[in-house]
Amino acid sequence: MTAVATSTAPAAAQPGKVLDRTLWTVQILLGLFLVIASGLPKLAGQSDAVRIFHEIGFGDWFRYLTGLVEVAGGAGLLVPRLSGPAASGLSITMVLAAATQAFLLGAPALAPFPLVLAAVFAWIAYQRRDSIVAVREALAR
Repeated sequence: MTAVATSTAPAAAQPGKVLDRTLWTVQILLGLFLVIASGLPKLAGQSDAVRIFHEIGFGDWFRYLTGLVEVAGGAGLLVPRLSGPAASGLSITMVLAAATQAFLLGAPALAPFPLVLAAVFAWIAYQRRDSIVAVREALAR
């Protein structure tokens, strides 16, 4: 007779599951933030967004573009196959937002927030790199 060893460790203790749950929690929170609190106000013409984008000097088209990028990126974070590419694009977007804060709006003290977000999005993109490869292969077909 052979004995079969079974693991009695709880499923929640598995590092892969904990990481995956943490990633999804962060992705959902940031996705909702980008869509509801950041992108949609830009698209709807919220007064502060209009004022800030006029200070930047690129006009309303840039506000609409930024709003669309944020809404699409936020939604992409919520779709498993698109989460890596969305996080990659949002990381670049946040670096550009920090540069805009520092150089065009003359508010370098506000630049760290988008830089922290850029780092979080880069971490998500790295962790979801399999989805980036899958999208790249699908586009190559």
